[in-house]
Amino acid sequence: MLDHAVEMSRNSPRGRIIQRLHTSDDDSFHRMFNAMQPGTYFRPHRHFDPPKAELFLVLRGALRVIIFHDDGTIEQIIECQAGGEIIGVDMEPGVYHTSIVLEPDTIMLECKTGPYAQTTDKDFASWAPVEGTLEAVDYLKLLREKTNTS
Repeated sequence: MLDHAVEMSRNSPRGRIIQRLHTSDDDSFHRMFNAMQPGTYFRPHRHFDPPKAELFLVLRGALRVIIFHDDGTIEQIIECQAGGEIIGVDMEPGVYHTSIVLEPDTIMLECKTGPYAQTTDKDFASWAPVEGTLEAVDYLKLLREKTNTS
């Protein structure tokens, strides 16, 4: 299943794919594998209304999780690596965050409260560019440079 998700992420225009493990969008608890490639852009967002906590566990590869203050300034940088000292993040509800994929074929297990409604799942940061734009490409490059801790 994980190898299939990785292959699909390699062929996805977005550079990532979600392999859902829960049964339906209406389930009260969602579990999914996210297979991702470097260069994919997750627009900074929070799960605000309704408030939802999230758990990320890196199973393969590595991620840099960035937590922001409400004004878009960086509050915290967390390097997560499969088998490393830090393998995941337990994200509180209402916190702006994003991830930068550091290694090809990275896979994380994501768990969060359901149900899922596209219109309310994510509160995108107004200070971050929309996915699929040239501004998003530049912003991701800037984030990589500003948060490189190695």
